[in-house]
Amino acid sequence: MSDFDRAKDKIMMGVERHSMVMSEEEKKLTAYHEAGHAIVGLSVPSHDPVYKVSIIPHGRALGITMFLPEEDRYSYSKERLQSQICSLYGGRVAEELIFGAEGVTTGASNDIKRATDLAHSMVARWGLSDTLGPLCYGEDEEEVFLGRSVTQSKHMSDETAAKIDVEMRELLDRNYQRSQAILEDKISILHEMAAALIKYETIGVDQLADLMEGKPPRPPAEPPASPVTADNSSEAESDSDEAGDAAPLH
Repeated sequence: MSDFDRAKDKIMMGVERHSMVMSEEEKKLTAYHEAGHAIVGLSVPSHDPVYKVSIIPHGRALGITMFLPEEDRYSYSKERLQSQICSLYGGRVAEELIFGAEGVTTGASNDIKRATDLAHSMVARWGLSDTLGPLCYGEDEEEVFLGRSVTQSKHMSDETAAKIDVEMRELLDRNYQRSQAILEDKISILHEMAAALIKYETIGVDQLADLMEGKPPRPPAEPPASPVTADNSSEAESDSDEAGDAAPLH
């Protein structure tokens, strides 16, 4: 099962980059950033459970907080979408609380983009704005694939576009402040979770449950090592040599 678990993590989170050297300051900042995502995600309603948090670089990310749905989902409530925006801002808010406004980094750029895209869809596509109502606003982006310019079709006035911007900003600001209130209230848990991440690098469901209850986190379970006997040790070395000589796969 540990092999399946590692394979799943590799596919879902990307390959671990143990060779990437991070400074202690970078590790600390990443730990607080990911802890912020996890704590907010565990504190808001209708949110997918947090499965794992890691400050080991995966792919292009310095750290990762993995949310794992418990069941297939085909539609999303307004409450769930707002909770998602709230947790996306958790990393940025944690940086600001711990390191100050001048210490905020570019690490939240993808989180901000995803939160903005969600807010735009809620307001302009899914009819989840109380002010603008159940209408779909915007241009039909599919037209560009039919050889026609997307700018030829405009479905809203400048005044409506401005209202959408205002409504989006209000939605994002409200959930940013909500995320901030959660982390200010759970600041001690934020410190403890960041410390656990710096110590263990990766924490799972059991450690997260301990931390959210104010308990010291239990050490993560070590995956069982594959025994190498005297009979197959030379074969293993041979396989390693062959792998080193093989051409890289792209």
